[in-house]
Amino acid sequence: MTFNKIDRENWHRKEYFENYLQQQTTFSITNEINITFLMENLKKKNIKLYPAFIFMITKIANSHREFRTNFNSEGELGYWEEVIPSYTIFDKKTCTFSSIWTSNFPAFSSFYSQYEKDVEKYNGTGRMFPKTPIPENNIPISMIPWSSFTGFNLNIHNEGNYLLPITTGGKYTLVNGEIFLPISLQVHHAVCDGYHASIFMNEFQRLADESEEWL
Repeated sequence: MTFNKIDRENWHRKEYFENYLQQQTTFSITNEINITFLMENLKKKNIKLYPAFIFMITKIANSHREFRTNFNSEGELGYWEEVIPSYTIFDKKTCTFSSIWTSNFPAFSSFYSQYEKDVEKYNGTGRMFPKTPIPENNIPISMIPWSSFTGFNLNIHNEGNYLLPITTGGKYTLVNGEIFLPISLQVHHAVCDGYHASIFMNEFQRLADESEEWL
């Protein structure tokens, strides 16, 4: 869990960071990703969409420093060497959820194996955060599989100091024989611009198209 400090005074993004941090400017972008090939490949292996969704987001975040930049618990600005997914799992009995995390693995097969173990162990505990301690280098991921959406926004009132991306998926839909998944990404403008949000969406689409290679 290596944290690399950023020299704010000599950082190339200093002016943008200071401006948007002071304004507490965050923004969200929602896109419909074509997951037709991804769903076909998941079906071949009898794998659900959600763990693949989590794996893809984590892989993208770990490929770009902008999605790993945050303040640590001591208030220092920097970026994590890697981030891990913190994701929600639904409890059908109580209609509530738990938020758990799974370690990051470069190979999907390894991640999926640990994901299944974590879900089996912690689902139905009646606790919001049953798996502790929660690593500081986590990014929140969730899915709302009961409803599709064209926009989604979260509001975090923590003095605008939460800089990591927040990703939410929705119910996929079938349109003219193709399957589309709505994904909403929320970021802090202090560390991410529209360019970086676009990279996120484009890379998610690429991973979906090339899913046969990594599943």
